[in-house]
Amino acid sequence: MSVLNTTLKPFNATAYKDGKFVDLSDADVKGKWAVFFFYPADFTFVCPTELEDLADIYPTLQKMGVEVYSVSTDTHFCHKAWHDTSPAIGKINYYMVGDQNHALSNNFEVLREGVGLADRGTFVLDPQGEIQLLEITPEGVGRNAAELLRKIKALQYWVSHPGEVCPAKWEEGAETLAPSLDLVGKI
Repeated sequence: MSVLNTTLKPFNATAYKDGKFVDLSDADVKGKWAVFFFYPADFTFVCPTELEDLADIYPTLQKMGVEVYSVSTDTHFCHKAWHDTSPAIGKINYYMVGDQNHALSNNFEVLREGVGLADRGTFVLDPQGEIQLLEITPEGVGRNAAELLRKIKALQYWVSHPGEVCPAKWEEGAETLAPSLDLVGKI
């Protein structure tokens, strides 16, 4: 069952951010755009490349009103240790959420049963807490932060411009489409 267009479920978790442990809940997330970026585990191989890539675009996301929550089933203590020892992870300024009780991984339906690890899942939520975009990739395939940024720009444009849609490969400033009977079969 897809979680697309569903609302963020209640949760409580502890995250590592800016040198501190921070308590988080669903109430802290609502009211702004959010990215939940699930990955299998700290101290692994593909995960730090993705998280560093995301760290590089985090300032741009913040300017767009988007907060980032990276999530694995490791603890917040593990996140701190990884942040303190890895040059790639040391770049991270967004939330690194511990999900050792699997509440978030289960809520977003990315927990691998019998393994206790989350799949590589990316979820973009609007300010009402509704999941507007999701992507799940296999463990051996890393995600691209630039493509995520493009998709978030398209989502924000689409939401703020009723009656317009963003075609494939749409980039900020490019033409959009206005679906109508006249357009049917002409694209």
